This record gives sequence, structure tokens and C-alpha cells, in this order.
Amino acid sequence: MHNFPYQKILIVRLSSLGDILLTTPLIRSLKNTNPKLEIHFLLREEYQDVLINNPYISKLITITREDSSSRTKDILQQNKYDFVIDLQNNLRSRHLTNGLKCPKVRFKKLSWQKFLLVKFKINELSEAPPIPGRYASVIDDLKLDDEGLDLFTDKKPSESLAELTNLIGFCPGSKHYTKMWPKEYYIELGKKIIDNGFNLVLFGGKDDKDICNEIATNVTKCINLCNDNDILQTATDMKLCKAIICNDSGLMHAACAVKVPVMAIFGSTVKEFGFTPYRSKNLILENKSLTCRPCSHIGKSSCPKGHFKCMKEITPQLVHNSLIRFLDQS
Repeated sequence: MHNFPYQKILIVRLSSLGDILLTTPLIRSLKNTNPKLEIHFLLREEYQDVLINNPYISKLITITREDSSSRTKDILQQNKYDFVIDLQNNLRSRHLTNGLKCPKVRFKKLSWQKFLLVKFKINELSEAPPIPGRYASVIDDLKLDDEGLDLFTDKKPSESLAELTNLIGFCPGSKHYTKMWPKEYYIELGKKIIDNGFNLVLFGGKDDKDICNEIATNVTKCINLCNDNDILQTATDMKLCKAIICNDSGLMHAACAVKVPVMAIFGSTVKEFGFTPYRSKNLILENKSLTCRPCSHIGKSSCPKGHFKCMKEITPQLVHNSLIRFLDQS
């Protein structure tokens, strides 16, 4: 695409952390096709820091979970957009944008293909590009550049990391149990890492405080930087790490966005869903021997089979050995 033909557009992706980060290659590529393009972005207010410093965005419009849609719809109407890109494509995003008198495109969720893979293990997603490429495919002829995700932070590193070297980060949290490597495994791996002369840092948000506190209690000398969802501080501190070890989570994408090598442990989910580390140095650890994977495209609160082999058979020793090899290649 030589020149995106619109002057003022709205992009909609209301949530969540990882999904919003995965929109950033599209944002950057659109702006680069037309530097005069005015890009507005609609998202839930708790995620605004993800994009607040993004130089390619002209305006953020935030909405709360409880917001009456009428107020937001009035704001959108007044802005007189030429074009709408709905990357959420659910009932709420359609309700918010349906009244706008301009062309609209919406993200194709491939729900049927995901259903076939989860329920019947019929894989029609093997050729599907990662999510940033699928977001970009809503625009005819748009080619993404070779860069990765964007997360611009203006914070200073935490004082507790001053003068420390050989940092390895853990992001042990996830919204869903089946996407979370067991905490006792993180504890065992943490002890091995510290015994090997590394410094260990824990990252997470509000929902991760219990697991981070438990790991910190059981692994002496580790630094617990779990916070109240201050993604910009987390991103700044992540930059100091040699590698981040994480689950398939939003913080995995945050680490990729600040160009830190990532080792991601995938349990109930698989690469075909498209939420893999994007254009960054990474290693995905997964148990490919199981016929029950994937059991869900987003994760579950318990293992449907009761054995949780997708995570439990990825041992701390295996991850430790993989980390040493991974660091040697970095």
C-alpha cells in the first residue's frame, strides 16, 4: 500500500493488555503509509497506559466497563471519522460504532476454526498468520513492517534493581489456571537460577500478587516487583533483564514489546491461535505429546482431564536447561 487514503480514523480494541499490544504493528504501519493520518484509539481506561506514549496515535478515547454507551457514541459521532477499524468485533464494539457514517472493517475472529481445533482437533489454522498479521489483513494490501510490538515507557528503573546484573524475570501469573505453569515449579526454578549466580525479579499486576508473594516467600534473594498494574514501570524494569520466563499472558507480549528475549511456557493453548511472541527473540516450551491440547482457546479454570500434563510434564529442570541454552544463543 503506497498511501492509506483516509485522513482521520478510529481503531477499536477495548481490551486486554496483550490484545492491545498486538495492534501496535498495524498502528505504526498505517501511520507510516500516511504521516498526516490522524489515528484515534478507543479502549477501556485501565489499559490506556499501553498506548499513552505511542507517537503514532493522535488521541486516546477511554471507556469504563460501566460507561453508558450513549456518552461514548456522542463523542465518536462528533469526531467525524473517515474510516473505522473494529479489532474487537463484539456486540459492544458494534453498538458503539454502528451509528458512524463512514466505511468500517472488522476483525475476522476465525471462531469456527478455533472451535474445530479445540473440540475436534481439526487444524485449519496451521497457515493463519500471528494476530498482528490477522489484524492487518482487514486492510487491503497493507503490509506490516519487520519490526515488532511497541510499548513506549517514560519511567525510570526501580531503585531495587540499581547496580544489579544478570537479571532474569519471572511473570508467573495468568488469568486462567490452565495457562499458568505451577507455582511450585516457578519456586524450584527460581532457586536453581539464584544458585547459578543470576538475580531473580518477579513481575505481575494486581491479580498476580498472591502468586508473586508466595514465590518471594519461598525463594530468598528474589526481588518482587509485582505492582498495581503499572505496566509502564513493569516494562521499564523488564528492559534490564537478560530474559523473561512467562506463561502465555499479556506480560509475555509486554516483554516482547520492550525487546527482551522471552521464554514462554504454553499449556492449554497452542501457537495456532496466533498469540505467540511477535517478532522477538523467543522460545516456546510446550508438551506436544498430548492429544488433548488445546482444550480451550483462552484457558480454563481447571484441567478437563484432571492430570494437567500439558504443564506438569514441563519440569523446572527442563526449563532451566532450556534457559541456559537460550542465553548462550542471545
